[in-house]
Amino acid sequence: MSLSKRLSAQNVLEKHSFSSREAGRPSVLSDLRTRIHRRVVDEIKNKFSDVKDAKMETEAIRVANQVIDDEAVPILKADRDRVIEEIIDDVFGYGPIESLLKDDSISEVMVNSCNSIYIEREGKLELTEVQFRDDAHVLQIIEKIVAPLGRRIDESSPMVDARLPDGSRVNAIIPPLALKGPCLTIRKFSQNPLTIANMVEYGTLTEKMANLLQACVLGKLNIMVSGGTGSGKTTTLNALSSFIPNTDRIVTIEDAAELQLRQDHVVILETRPANIEGKGAITIRDLVKNSLRMRPDRIVVGEVRGGEALDMLQAMNTGHEGSLTTAHANSPRDALSRLETMVLMAGMELPIRAIREQVSSAIDLVVHQSRLQDGSRRITHLAEVQGMESDIITLQDIYQFHQQGKDEKNKVRGEFRATGIRPKFMEKLAARGIQVPNDTFNVK
Repeated sequence: MSLSKRLSAQNVLEKHSFSSREAGRPSVLSDLRTRIHRRVVDEIKNKFSDVKDAKMETEAIRVANQVIDDEAVPILKADRDRVIEEIIDDVFGYGPIESLLKDDSISEVMVNSCNSIYIEREGKLELTEVQFRDDAHVLQIIEKIVAPLGRRIDESSPMVDARLPDGSRVNAIIPPLALKGPCLTIRKFSQNPLTIANMVEYGTLTEKMANLLQACVLGKLNIMVSGGTGSGKTTTLNALSSFIPNTDRIVTIEDAAELQLRQDHVVILETRPANIEGKGAITIRDLVKNSLRMRPDRIVVGEVRGGEALDMLQAMNTGHEGSLTTAHANSPRDALSRLETMVLMAGMELPIRAIREQVSSAIDLVVHQSRLQDGSRRITHLAEVQGMESDIITLQDIYQFHQQGKDEKNKVRGEFRATGIRPKFMEKLAARGIQVPNDTFNVK
């Protein structure tokens, strides 16, 4: 974004002030902030046209200190440093939440209203002391996020999905839909995504389960990762995608690009919302259809939630093996039921049995993940889709997580257990020259 656009987005007015953490402190400090903010922006705008942010930030800090010295206002060094930091965050970053976004221990930032901001840390929700001054300030930050992406948010289009430059996923919703004021939810993007080894270390699954999943990806099984909101589906999908050979051509399809595939031959596709006239929207279903003409070896759909499920199933059943996707569901069985519902959303009047046959022949494995009471994530089921019996899709658990209460630190105790069933897809893996140790399925 150019400097002029970036600065004009600030609306350098008093209404766009800073964090109200000093609510109740002398108004002289608030007035000082306003004067510093105005002069910082004015001087930077007059002196610089196209320079690196680091240079602008250095100049902004110098100007801010100069203004404080010129004003000769008695101010503690701690207050001085905090005022300058908040001004820099507001001019160059995302205002009061900038410090939260920089904190690597925080995985999600949730702005419920201007004075109610929560975070998720290690799976637990915490209320912060961070606040915006008013709803206009929250809206300013939302507009700052969505404008560079060509997105818009106003009363005629009060919801938007976007992403930050680092890839963090953003959802915003404003009045009249949000009754308490603009809401902003940011799922932070990890610069170093978790690997399957990390997930084993954190207890999300066992090493045997990880090795089995690696064999399933290499063997081109079609895998669905299911789970509730915040259960870690995208993280698991990203870890599974790391097993795809570097020689394969991969097409990824998402609403907001989050996946971080490390392979060389990757095509990343992202949906597009309608324009101001309500036209020009490109949906996941459109992209799935288009991807079939792109000669993919693997199709990775970030999440299926509508009619694109039909196109994805048809792709899986017509030679595009090894595809991966996620879906919201409470159990592996529920995931398949949701697929049926999503196929019906495509507008095709298909008999339920025909839909279930499509599902049972397309999906080989359901990886179900849950967020437990202590905030930890576990893969609670590895379930094979075995086929049809009468009009019912048959599922067989290969692994289950058995919860066994909590320890003295209130952490969930439990263990992963193999059911002892050798999955039918082992024949498919063997035909591709992929061997899985027999003790993978042994019951302890």
